[in-house]
Amino acid sequence: MRKVFGGFILFIAFMFVLAGCSNDNKDASGSADSSGKEEITFWHAMSGDNGKALENIVDKFNKQSDDVHVKAIYQGSYDDSLSKLRAVGGSKEAPALVQVFEIGTKYMSGSGFITPMQEFIDKEKFDTSHLESNILSYYTLDDKLYSMPFNTSNAVMFYNKDKFKKAGLDPENPPKTFSEMKDAAKKLATDGNYGFTMATIGWFVEELMANQGALYLDNDNGRSEDAAKALVNTDEGVAIFKWLNEMNKAGSFKNYGSNWEDPRAPFFAGQVGMYFDSTANTAEVIKNSSFDVGTAPLPVADGKDPQGLIVGGASLWITNQVPKEKRDAAWEFVKFVTKSDIQAEWAASTGYFPITPDAYDEDVLKKKYDEYPQYKVAVDQLQNTKVSPATQGPLTTVMPEARKIIESALGELYDGGDPKQVLDNAAKKITDTLK
Repeated sequence: MRKVFGGFILFIAFMFVLAGCSNDNKDASGSADSSGKEEITFWHAMSGDNGKALENIVDKFNKQSDDVHVKAIYQGSYDDSLSKLRAVGGSKEAPALVQVFEIGTKYMSGSGFITPMQEFIDKEKFDTSHLESNILSYYTLDDKLYSMPFNTSNAVMFYNKDKFKKAGLDPENPPKTFSEMKDAAKKLATDGNYGFTMATIGWFVEELMANQGALYLDNDNGRSEDAAKALVNTDEGVAIFKWLNEMNKAGSFKNYGSNWEDPRAPFFAGQVGMYFDSTANTAEVIKNSSFDVGTAPLPVADGKDPQGLIVGGASLWITNQVPKEKRDAAWEFVKFVTKSDIQAEWAASTGYFPITPDAYDEDVLKKKYDEYPQYKVAVDQLQNTKVSPATQGPLTTVMPEARKIIESALGELYDGGDPKQVLDNAAKKITDTLK
């Protein structure tokens, strides 16, 4: 009996050794799965309905691929995901593929732990002409595409068509300028309700400046060389803050808070007539509103022709901390998600717009746009954007900090601060951060 028991103990010990050896060969980038496919890890920041839509795309890729298996792992918000990547970026714990929000572009491109997407494009002679040029321009630095756009959005105005009718406004002709917005907000602000709101989020200020053709930073928004000075307190920036200040003082504007969700519930409840949000939230707005929802492009300052908006959302980056076969496997997935049918499925499920114009010809997206024409406004806004350093967007490693500074400035404005003074202070703080 002792011999049998001793043999059993030796067998268990041997199995632990084997398990330990097996684990030593695994890292965050993934390994070969049981089917012999090359397994890669994909870190992303999509949750809720958008997360489910992404999981469906990953599952579809895995089923059709004979060589690659993608393991998608949710890492929290964009900020959370980038923080985790920074912690492991230069080690074997890094994933093969990671989704990073647009303002992480400067940091990622100079981080030293990514492989520019251009290397795969050049090696394979991959044709990028079928992709949306206005989107590619944001992620292109020195004529080199560093990451592949994936979930792309811009800002739109949602409005309550029923409240427009009640206030004597034309629901099919939403306001296009700051003064028209101000007048409409005043008419909508009745019975304890408000005309307009937006979350206290710095992104909206970036978009409103770009739509005026204004730079946020010097040196072509940090694209010709590193930015050294903030330009948020130029006439265009002051025009935005004065416009918000006038509505706030008139009682037609209400600040509900600094989280994306804060203005949504009041809008769904019919307590506010107009608000700004990301086009990525289109499906949720329509689903949660008991009234007829309209969408419109962001307004522009009086006397200015709209120049268009900066793309929001995120892109896909391939790291260089994994073996070549895993980088190549990640590239296979990247190519897959640029296909027109996949982009159409993604856009129809979420409200992001496709990076591939051919996706608009896919039945699933045509049906969605026919049923919900609200989706089309963001697409038109994108395609009408005039590419320039202003609409390409500010490029600096400190954009997250700059956004927080602008958000604090908005809070000061709503508390009674002078528009020019709070913007001058914000510009100085951003400039100091740049240095």
